[in-house]
Amino acid sequence: MTRHADLPFDLPAVTPAARRRAARLYALLHEAYPDAHCELTYANPHELLIATILSAQSTDAGVNKATPALFARFPTPADFARATPADIEPYIRSLGFFRAKAKAVHASMTTLVERFNGRVPRTMADLLTLRGVARKTANVVLGNAFNIHDGIPVDTHVERLSKRFCLAPHDATVPMIERHLMALFPRHDWGMVSHLLIWHGRRACKARGPACADHPVCQSFGECCERRAPSSPRPRNKKATLRKRR
Repeated sequence: MTRHADLPFDLPAVTPAARRRAARLYALLHEAYPDAHCELTYANPHELLIATILSAQSTDAGVNKATPALFARFPTPADFARATPADIEPYIRSLGFFRAKAKAVHASMTTLVERFNGRVPRTMADLLTLRGVARKTANVVLGNAFNIHDGIPVDTHVERLSKRFCLAPHDATVPMIERHLMALFPRHDWGMVSHLLIWHGRRACKARGPACADHPVCQSFGECCERRAPSSPRPRNKKATLRKRR
């Protein structure tokens, strides 16, 4: 394990060879997706925070369809705080779990107003006090709104590809996947690592349907992919087999 004074947990020990492999993967992904970025639409930190809360178990495309009218109706955290969850619900009804998300958005914006002067905090500890915010959401906000890297956002694509690319064990939990990625990649790349894996997961290495046969990234680094066809065994000599049985 590797200890970092400013992190609340230790990182797994990784070999120099593993870091070099991770660097080669990063370079190939960056070559394939030079424009990779957060695909949620937002104009300021509190809009990103809300959009990320809404994105749980919903697609970014679906969130981006709902948020323009939502942000126009409630332009500031104070506007959300003065409203009620019932006022917010009609604007996000198209998203899954919209009632719970309306409560989370209202509560988080109310906390921003009451505790943080209407501003999104810039620390992991403060962000985690907001309703609807766990490490993934906090990492998205810190990295994209403030260029602060305290971790790596791990969504379903990052989880899947981390295992297919042998970056984390197949039985690793989401918290452990994040720690393995943090140990493998330089801190200044943590935000982009997530973007690159998400872009590749959405465009090529999807949950259903392997890409190892036709994408150079998967061909080179997808040796742990559960969908990669195993090497065909060499045909056995039937006569030799029969002689052996006799």
